[in-house]
Amino acid sequence: MLLVLLLLLLLLLLLLLLLLLLLLLLLLLPLLLLVLLLVLLPLLLIILIIIVIIVIIITILSYIHMGECS
Repeated sequence: MLLVLLLLLLLLLLLLLLLLLLLLLLLLLPLLLLVLLLVLLPLLLIILIIIVIIVIIITILSYIHMGECS
């Protein structure tokens, strides 16, 4: 009988731990998302800037090429 009570107590403790972990995850999730955004936003900006520069270079080169052709 004592063993069953101990097992039930252990199960309850495990459930409480799981609930605490879930709460922690829910609390930390926005923080993690914020960190991800802070890390990814500069990367996205850099990629956008690189793409814009490449497009500008291609247009300039095509204009020069058109000027040479005509």
